[in-house]
Amino acid sequence: MYANWVIIHGDFNGFYTACECVENPNLWCLPVAVAGEKKYRHGVVISVNQVAKLYGVKVGDTTDAALRKCPKLILLPPRKAFYKKMSDLAKKEIFAEYSDHIQNYGDDGLWIDVTVIAKNPYDARFLADDMRMKCKERLGLPLSAGVSFNKTISKLASELKKPDATTVVSKEKFKQIVWPLSPDHLLGVGQKLNQCLYTAGITDIGNIAKAPIEVFEEALGKNGITLHKYASGEERSPVKHKDYVEPTKTLGHTHTTQRDMKNLEDVRHEIYSLSERAASEIREQHFRCRTIQVEIRDNDLKWCNRMGKLKDPSYITKNIAEKAMEIFMKQYRFTKPLRSLGIRVSDLVSDDTGMQSDFFDDYIQIEKMENLAFTMDKIRSMYGYDIVNWAYNSEDKKLTDIPDEYNRASYRVGSAYLKDA
Repeated sequence: MYANWVIIHGDFNGFYTACECVENPNLWCLPVAVAGEKKYRHGVVISVNQVAKLYGVKVGDTTDAALRKCPKLILLPPRKAFYKKMSDLAKKEIFAEYSDHIQNYGDDGLWIDVTVIAKNPYDARFLADDMRMKCKERLGLPLSAGVSFNKTISKLASELKKPDATTVVSKEKFKQIVWPLSPDHLLGVGQKLNQCLYTAGITDIGNIAKAPIEVFEEALGKNGITLHKYASGEERSPVKHKDYVEPTKTLGHTHTTQRDMKNLEDVRHEIYSLSERAASEIREQHFRCRTIQVEIRDNDLKWCNRMGKLKDPSYITKNIAEKAMEIFMKQYRFTKPLRSLGIRVSDLVSDDTGMQSDFFDDYIQIEKMENLAFTMDKIRSMYGYDIVNWAYNSEDKKLTDIPDEYNRASYRVGSAYLKDA
């Protein structure tokens, strides 16, 4: 049945910069980039407009490198709440006219199942062109569209012609168009994996599809099976309904500190800060977590991560942080200073799930910690995340600063601020 699907992938071109130019039309003819702020050591370009591209500015450039290429480049800080609002508006006001099955792929992309109103990918071309026209006329946002028989190939097709174009990859022409392309055109194949495949003599997508699936399963496990299915055009996941809400499986944050972490005390400050953010979010969503993952990146940008399990599911900062410190101390010996840390929590269970009692647990102390945590959550929901905090999170702001956007928008889900952002 999946072979009869007709799916469109819409990809907004230079989405963040396009949103900024929509709000300030004077920017359209100027070189513009959205980039992280250098004071937070996030000085990397994450979106550029077409004018900036003419100067050679590209996503991934440092802000210093981008300014050397284009001294008149206008650098703007990211405003994720605003971009999400624009994305949601496009989904509601334009794409919902064509289908009830719409699935986001980040803020700047989405899949639309148009099987009901399009007999084949070539019929869908006219729908995709109509979507692009409406996005441009109503919202001022350029869109590239890919049309195909499944989600993976429609996503690939949307990348082949940019900006503001429609590309059709039918099942009949799939091998002719897709198989000669390099593996990094496939969803999930990054630079590192692409290089590994190239070293192994796999230089195009056709090489992957023609090889036995067992080869990739042995090398990459489940990811290898998925990769082979993508290359063979056998990906079968349906486009989810527009009202579908993905179950939360993991929560967490990675933070690049304003100065390097040079010792365990620095790490402890950062781990407690990140654990507090993760704990507050799972409490808000009525979860406890079983598993803690610590992500470590040194000042040479070498990265690793390790996991560990809690004795009992918890949403208390201290429990999460102390387990994270235990994991960290088993893994790292400070051969180099650290640039960033991440804490992720997973194996989530409902906060009303019954737990086995232990006679040695101090229930009075546990209850006090829980009451304190929920009191802090209530205050933050009204006044912002940084209105109240633990003392250790205030001792060195270069380690534990909270980004303004998280403080005033992301944490306060559903707040009047977020709706007006």
